[in-house]
Amino acid sequence: MSTPAITPFLPKWRGSLTDRARFQRQMHRQPVDRCFNMEFGYWDDNFKLWPMFRDHGITNNNDADIFLNFDRTAVVGSHWMYPTFPYEEISRTANTRVMRNGDGLLAEVPLDGHDTIPHFLDSSVKTPDDWKRVKEERFDRRHPDRKADVAAILRDHPANRDYPLGVWCGSMIGKVRDMLTVEGLAYAVFDYPEMVEDIVETSCVLVEDFLDAVLPHVAFDYAAGWEDICYKSGPLVSVGFFRDVVVPRYKRISNKLRAHGVDIWWIDCDGDVRPLIPHFLAGGVNTMFPWEVNGSGHPGESLDRWGPELRIMGGVDKMALGRGRAAIRQWVGSLVPYVAAGGFIPFCDHRCPPNVDPDDYLYYLRLKEELFGMRA
Repeated sequence: MSTPAITPFLPKWRGSLTDRARFQRQMHRQPVDRCFNMEFGYWDDNFKLWPMFRDHGITNNNDADIFLNFDRTAVVGSHWMYPTFPYEEISRTANTRVMRNGDGLLAEVPLDGHDTIPHFLDSSVKTPDDWKRVKEERFDRRHPDRKADVAAILRDHPANRDYPLGVWCGSMIGKVRDMLTVEGLAYAVFDYPEMVEDIVETSCVLVEDFLDAVLPHVAFDYAAGWEDICYKSGPLVSVGFFRDVVVPRYKRISNKLRAHGVDIWWIDCDGDVRPLIPHFLAGGVNTMFPWEVNGSGHPGESLDRWGPELRIMGGVDKMALGRGRAAIRQWVGSLVPYVAAGGFIPFCDHRCPPNVDPDDYLYYLRLKEELFGMRA
């Protein structure tokens, strides 16, 4: 039985450019007909609590993007760990159960599902011997399922598409953190530095293999990645480690991207990313996403500081969205000169939380069109 098509709730912002051309021009600080219109998504609770989602059967972020008529983007990429660890229950008490997740971590979670952040108990990789075993089992470069299906990419995303297509460049350190845990990574950097660097190198090589397979055949509009290696007060690894171990791998990836005309590379990193910005830029990562204000501050401050080399996607304070329309107008209004200058696409600085009034959220979306839609 086919799934019924989603009827858009909001009209499409007017514009004469395609989404693809608009994204490319805006990120290169060239004139555009209007701002690229996107959002980062919503908490799961929003789909249950917000009438516009609940009453229209919208249950996930992909459908929400269609429903709210945002401009389209797409990304293709390859595996990191493959195969992942099987999800399995290890033990259970009256109130909790211990699960092994796909990264090989043991996590304690409540049976009633009230807490979405698990309590991690143990990692499958703690020593070089652990890593040697897991590397052989789950990071085989020659595994047939790692082969890029170029024909399928071209079929699904033809050269004449009207939306921007990104190539996924994975994670050099964030997934390492996921596999070792934050505490485990902190100890391993000092106890087993060669092991940690080999995990980073393995991550890089897997991305390079995919890029070598697809870049000669597919015209990508940007590159994308994920790290989440910062928190509210700064990086979860030392700046020196990031500079000396992670950045050289970024440089290798960036060289391949730029050789094929891909010069926009965003990486998803929460928290205060500012101490790492010069090193991201040195490695070829020139776009920060989703720029959490409660950590990195107003996006304009860093755009002013780092000049045209830095781009930002995000930067709309989710806390301002929850404080009502006056606060929303003040914050969004402060972004006007930065959107006009280019290299900045504004949206909520992470998944929009359910404490935001849905009517105020619609006000915010319409305000963006008013201020950034460049309507006559």
